[in-house]
Amino acid sequence: MRRHQVRNASRRQACERLSSIVSTQSRPAKQLLPALERIGGVLSSESQSSSAATFSGVCYDSRKVQPGDAFVCIEGEKFDGNKFISDAIKLGAGCIVSQRENKETLPVPYVKVPDVRAALADLAAYYHDEPSSKIRLIGVTGTNGKTTTTHLIENIFLEDHRKIGLIGTLGARWSEANQPSQYLDTHHTTPQASDLQALLSDMAGHNVAHVAMEVSSHALALERVRACDFAVACLTNITQDHLDFHKTMENYWQAKRILFEMLVKSRQPNKTAVINGDDELAPEFVKAVKDSDVRVWTYGWDKGDMYVKNASFDFRGTDLTLETPHGELDLRLHLNGRFNVYNVMAALLICLAEGVDLEICKDALEEFTGVSGRFETVTTGGKTEEPLCLVDYAHTPDGLENVLKAARALVPADGKLIVVFGCGGDRDATKRPQMGGIADRLADLVIVTSDNPRSEVPKSIIDNILGGIKRTTNLHVEEDRARAIALAIKEATNRDIVVVAGKGHETYQILADRTIDFDDRIEVRNALSDRLKAAR
Repeated sequence: MRRHQVRNASRRQACERLSSIVSTQSRPAKQLLPALERIGGVLSSESQSSSAATFSGVCYDSRKVQPGDAFVCIEGEKFDGNKFISDAIKLGAGCIVSQRENKETLPVPYVKVPDVRAALADLAAYYHDEPSSKIRLIGVTGTNGKTTTTHLIENIFLEDHRKIGLIGTLGARWSEANQPSQYLDTHHTTPQASDLQALLSDMAGHNVAHVAMEVSSHALALERVRACDFAVACLTNITQDHLDFHKTMENYWQAKRILFEMLVKSRQPNKTAVINGDDELAPEFVKAVKDSDVRVWTYGWDKGDMYVKNASFDFRGTDLTLETPHGELDLRLHLNGRFNVYNVMAALLICLAEGVDLEICKDALEEFTGVSGRFETVTTGGKTEEPLCLVDYAHTPDGLENVLKAARALVPADGKLIVVFGCGGDRDATKRPQMGGIADRLADLVIVTSDNPRSEVPKSIIDNILGGIKRTTNLHVEEDRARAIALAIKEATNRDIVVVAGKGHETYQILADRTIDFDDRIEVRNALSDRLKAAR
């Protein structure tokens, strides 16, 4: 039986540029006028004579414009596309699309639209002949669990010998001959609308029948997934995150709910909403699809269309019995932690909804060994005893709590739990003391460090974290993340568990003036090797 595993190759080695997909696709010219109704566009008076105007692509980055592209002037936080119209025209843009009135005569048609982000999505979908209508698009949203859930879905479909695409935090890829390809670097959890439509078009062109996509709250709020016809929408959970962008929790979960509103409007047949019934906001998401043609399946620990009958955890993984819509299912999983049981239930319900046999699901779930940087065990690979070291992407209060509770369940009676973590700069500052409090409550030894400080002073971020920590002993502050990891492993015995949280799969550290290579897994492995050498 083939085992389909997630590759752990570094971002630089394994990721190709998504722009290569866009630039190498065939670029047929399409008439501009028929697209105007779709995007609510109006040609400026200087452009009225351009009845025969065409465009042969859609682009929002003036540096990447190709001859004939419709250049869509996105107004972002850092850059305003309207300031780069002349650059786009020099590179051969066939027309300009903007929310602003045209104030000068241009050598190409100028289209004014009411919503430029909506226009970007609609125009790209129109240009690529509505690619989401040719596949079964599965959208997974939620604060935590999206990456593992989508990879579980991928593994199940591969076990069923179906072609499936994957789009998310680690990048995008699709299966060839029942094996996943390398990741394409998408820059965002959910790509920008025109990149996404090009990617879906390429997948459809490779006869990919299903695509499992992580759908972020940013993507929903910024119209990146507009013009997508979803067949399945899944909610994993809602906890605090991204309040630097959404400002309030209500804005945050309302953005997530847009996915389910889109599901109702989707033209796909046999639509399903899969919802974590244990989340306190679950009723809001059920309400979003009420009185529609969408089937609702819920899952939870004690109740739902799928629920847990028995679960036990040890160093080897999880023994799990589930009650499913298709009967009882016994599983022996490599995955560990209560949070991963929820991920398994979400993926299993989605695949059952899409017609995969329960026994095939069982085989795939039991083969699955995990996702890069998600509760990932890091060792030196030798036979010498060493502390159990786990690297995880947990960067939210809920994520950190879940990981530490899962790790705590594995700590021997004579062992201790050590955590190394920090919080990102230029992001939601209110979660910093919360995460400090969680580490204080759940770990025996806490080491606070840096994690992508960006433009902020690392010490200020650390001080915010320390505001939630009451202890004065068994606490270290080490701003240098590599030294913090080395300190944790130096302090650990072979009976201890070390959790390095926050970066997971990331292979970089973002500083104020530059981005440097940095991989928690490499640093852990190096520290373990140094520990072994010192013991000889």
